[in-house]
Amino acid sequence: MDDQNIKTQVREHYASIARDALAGTRDSCCAPADNNASSCCAPTNVISADAIALPTDIVNTSLGCGTPLEIARVQPGETVLDLGSGGGLDCLYAAKLVGASGRVVGVDMTPDMITLANANAKKVGATNVEFRLGELENLPVDAASVDVIISNCVVNLAPDKDRVFRQAFRVLKPGGRVAISDIVTRAPLPDALRSNLASWASCVSGAIPETEYADKLRAAGFVGVEKVSGGENLTEPVYSAKFIARKPENT
Repeated sequence: MDDQNIKTQVREHYASIARDALAGTRDSCCAPADNNASSCCAPTNVISADAIALPTDIVNTSLGCGTPLEIARVQPGETVLDLGSGGGLDCLYAAKLVGASGRVVGVDMTPDMITLANANAKKVGATNVEFRLGELENLPVDAASVDVIISNCVVNLAPDKDRVFRQAFRVLKPGGRVAISDIVTRAPLPDALRSNLASWASCVSGAIPETEYADKLRAAGFVGVEKVSGGENLTEPVYSAKFIARKPENT
């Protein structure tokens, strides 16, 4: 499939979700009106119960598959980058964690999602977060400017995952770290499924095997690559997994 066709399908899918959320016609991104919920949704799509509270309507715009903030160890004063920030939920959580001395940047390729994220940030008065329109393969972020990268069920949507990980490596400071929650597979998916654009937009067709995912992180230069959780149920061919890695100090 052509990469641009994939991106167009993905952008249109999530633009529709964002517009519904902005119009107040979608109660939860994980329960769309047609009952055809995206696989990117999971019961663990928000940070743990003791997290900073956010309005229910913002929490319900999440399309995550398990928040990476639970493993990111975000500290006050750090700069956090969210790859594929969507409606901004993880960015708003991170903004609370980094505090007034820190900064959070969300990047998303869908203009309607950027609009939704800015509206959500304004709603909670978050002044240390910004959202930028851009593709993960060409991040609008300066080199070596970020302490922590998070991403929640988005890299699987990118046709060129190797370039996404190289870009992530580029923008991280030496010693910086990544914490990713994403959809992966136990084995390669059949070509018929991988060519299904609707399934790609629902976070299935673009998913790759867990071992390949980790290998791509290493190939981009990351060290300490580790799958923290996911895949414990051996009967699941497609599942959510969390990964951590870091950029070497001397890079």
